[in-house]
Amino acid sequence: MCGIIGAIANTNVVPVLLEGLLRLEYRGYDSAGLVVTNKGLERVRTTGRVTELSKLVVQQKTQGFAGIAHTRWATHGVPSERNAHPHFSGQDSKIAVVHNGIIENHEAIRSNLKDKGFEFLSDTDTEVIAHLIAFNLQQETDLFKAVCLSLAELQGAYAIAVMEEDHPERIIVARNGAPLLIGVGKDGNYVASDTSALLQATRSIIYLEEGDVAELSNDGYRIVNCLHNRLGDPVQRAVHESTLSNEAIELGPYAHYMQKEIFEQPSAVANTLEMVLNAQSISPNLFGSEAEKIFSKTSKILILACGTSYHAGLVARYWLETVAGMSCNVEIASEYRYRDPIADPNTLVIGISQSGETADTLAALNYAKKLGHQYSLAICNVPESALIRQTDLRFLTRAGPEIGVASTKAFTTQLASLLLLTVTLAKMHKKLSADDEKKVIAALRHLPVALQHALQVEPQVKIWAKSFAQKRHALFLGRGVHYPIAMEGALKLKEISYIHAEAYAAGELKHGPLALVDSEMPIVAIAPNDQLLGKLKSNLQEVHARGGELYVFADADSQIAESEGLHVIRLAEHAGLLSPILHTIPLQLLAYHVSLVKGTDVDKPRNLAKAVTVE
Repeated sequence: MCGIIGAIANTNVVPVLLEGLLRLEYRGYDSAGLVVTNKGLERVRTTGRVTELSKLVVQQKTQGFAGIAHTRWATHGVPSERNAHPHFSGQDSKIAVVHNGIIENHEAIRSNLKDKGFEFLSDTDTEVIAHLIAFNLQQETDLFKAVCLSLAELQGAYAIAVMEEDHPERIIVARNGAPLLIGVGKDGNYVASDTSALLQATRSIIYLEEGDVAELSNDGYRIVNCLHNRLGDPVQRAVHESTLSNEAIELGPYAHYMQKEIFEQPSAVANTLEMVLNAQSISPNLFGSEAEKIFSKTSKILILACGTSYHAGLVARYWLETVAGMSCNVEIASEYRYRDPIADPNTLVIGISQSGETADTLAALNYAKKLGHQYSLAICNVPESALIRQTDLRFLTRAGPEIGVASTKAFTTQLASLLLLTVTLAKMHKKLSADDEKKVIAALRHLPVALQHALQVEPQVKIWAKSFAQKRHALFLGRGVHYPIAMEGALKLKEISYIHAEAYAAGELKHGPLALVDSEMPIVAIAPNDQLLGKLKSNLQEVHARGGELYVFADADSQIAESEGLHVIRLAEHAGLLSPILHTIPLQLLAYHVSLVKGTDVDKPRNLAKAVTVE
């Protein structure tokens, strides 16, 4: 959830550190800091945005040939300068540490180190890492070995970067459960939480694996793995050339990343479905070379995900049960990992995550494997992520970088991927005729165009946003496969506008939520012209009769007429299986424009982070 950037080169690295932090802002943070080697370790920290840190750096004329920097999202200790990273330890030779993740046994380590005379100046779990390394450095004079010994005592997830005052010619980094990668440059070497932070310096990337510890110098690097040896066994990791473009992570003509990413959805979905759009049939090999064998044995589906990805899984459940005739269970990953569910060896476990580094989803997937589930599939947007590396099968959504915290194009590309999976399984299990397969392929070919048309409702949504922005609460209603879309719409609104929003299956109104309905409670309804439209109309009448203000997103042919207290925006004709994907668009636009009217921080909403790499 936090961000790390480090650099060691033959020129001043401060500009690289600051630019890297700016490119990591999307991950979410409440304070920032850096340390460089300049006649010792020179540290600058502040609460607030990276721009504030940049001002301080200019004022203090900070510069150095090696440094590490960090954006912190508070877990242990309030947002404050004393809790901001980097953290120091040691007197004779200072140690500086930045850290992403959570150290679960920090209290025990803290108590032990206090008994040894170490003084703690922050409330963070990170500070124990700095003191622990300083303590081990008293026993083992080499920093690299001291770091390895210290890591053996830590429990939890972490990515760290460490510097030593007496040896400024190197940076030590390590990964366990949180993303970290090395950038190999011509004039130096780099480390970061995310590829985007390194594009300014290099495209040559090494993705560290679990247990890796690396030493970076100006002219080289070495990597060991400490999973089975406290001091590490030497390993070689492949160097990849990143294809990520600077344009993909820049705003261009848009006001916000969320706006950009909403309007990128037609192309993102087209990229995701590229292998299908020109095909005559759908092949299971889209999901991996072993997919045909695994899918033939699959009788049930288990989906593990969090947040927006969980909503995508809920939509997929309707598709899988209706089209493929397969039983599907969808679990919130953070809950599943603490239950005692019954494993079925013929169940395909699907992990869904935009980043592929979501801690709860990764832990839930590993738990499912321990329970006896044999087969797994990742649906993910990041090719070198932990989730991709831990599954038998994989499908990349190819949405491109998603910077805005509120997920948009990641969701629609996940839905497109899950629909493709549904059709593949239906075909393999003889639930889909050849003619129906051709119809689905034709619909998928048209999907990018249909999404472009859906974006055209933006002017009408802007008008609704003006009245929505004055409200404190909202209800979102949907039925059937569109109920999870209502859940996603409510999530988007509360994420970035801070308006309390809840979603309900419309048939549940009379079982409690109807008590909330009055003229001050806007009700958003998704009204596609499907088999449940008649039922939904009855639910809407229940609201209308009680003075509720209705805002309905309907298909053009759903025959819902506007009247006082009943506002309607019409999309295209009913899109069948693809309808949930299209109805997502106006809900995203509504949240975005309400946020604009309210003046909230669209791309970086308070208290939230993009990559949730802690439990």
